Amino acid sequence: METAISTDMTVTTTPPPKNNRIVFPFTAIVGQEEMKLALLLNVIDPKIGGVMIMGDRGTGKSTTIRALADLLPEIEIVANDPFNSHPSDPDLMSDEVQQKLQNKVGLQIVTQKVQMIDLPLGATEDRVCGTIDIEKALSEGVKAFEPGLLAKANRGILYVDEVNLLDDHLVDILLDSAASGWNTVEREGISIRHPARFVLVGSGNPEEGELRPQLLDRFGMHAEIRTVKEPDLRVQIVEQRTAFDRAPQEFRSKYQEEEVTLQDKLIAAQQLLPNVTIDYDLRVKISEVCSELDVDGLRGDIVTNRAAKALTAFEGRQEVEPSDIGRVIVLCLRHRLRKDPLESIDSGYKVEKAFSRVFGMEMSE
Repeated sequence: METAISTDMTVTTTPPPKNNRIVFPFTAIVGQEEMKLALLLNVIDPKIGGVMIMGDRGTGKSTTIRALADLLPEIEIVANDPFNSHPSDPDLMSDEVQQKLQNKVGLQIVTQKVQMIDLPLGATEDRVCGTIDIEKALSEGVKAFEPGLLAKANRGILYVDEVNLLDDHLVDILLDSAASGWNTVEREGISIRHPARFVLVGSGNPEEGELRPQLLDRFGMHAEIRTVKEPDLRVQIVEQRTAFDRAPQEFRSKYQEEEVTLQDKLIAAQQLLPNVTIDYDLRVKISEVCSELDVDGLRGDIVTNRAAKALTAFEGRQEVEPSDIGRVIVLCLRHRLRKDPLESIDSGYKVEKAFSRVFGMEMSE
């Protein structure tokens, strides 16, 4: 059911002051193409379901994610709203904002950068989900809610470093919210829900343990990153970081044009995405690959279709081609394969082999 919302009484205010912290530019990051592609596709279509990034320490995971958040265009939010509510989309606004609109109360709208929220490893469930003041609710008859990190992450990016060390129960909550777009808190018969639609990004080092397969499967994409081996590339990375640390503003200005170009490309892709189509035969072949690899459930099929469409939109086209599927299918399926601890064959290689056989073509580089 569609909800008609009038914004006639909306008042636009001056944007709040921006954070002066200078972030390393996304377009200056060298290598780690898998991680960058997966992040960009999730920004274009958050319904892909987030990214799990597994790899060595010191490979720029946090730097890349912060750079992505800084790259994204500013969004309009309702002023003084703890959930970063959208001023006109009911699926992205709190119940309180919806009530104001129904009562034709004017809203103040401000713009702000997309939020990137870090979830600390020792966070409690109350810190993540928020808390309800039961005493106040019972004595004053109001739903006294203290928002948590999921509220702050709405319409932004939620980053969980060392997600493989996080309590499984908390990972479940994060994945449920990321999938449904809502967070529900219940205490003593009182229930409060708020929008929590965000791009979930988890990272970890495989040496410190893997996520349970049931949880891993619920991440849309899985990027593996390795320490750069080529000496020339390593020198280039060190020189860039040194230049940025010495003169951050000057370094950023060199990439300003590329940053704006990429930002425009992302906006255009988001607008084009609803018009992108994928041929029935290609969808059948995607499912054939998933079936051959014995992938449990249908998440692999769905995510591969979504990711291929997002990549096609990013490239400015409306019809998915086999090569688009080839570029994303390993990212979408490698973490869904059943692992034999005695087997040394890389799961990515298995996906590549199945794709080449079904599609009759080699993987795109």
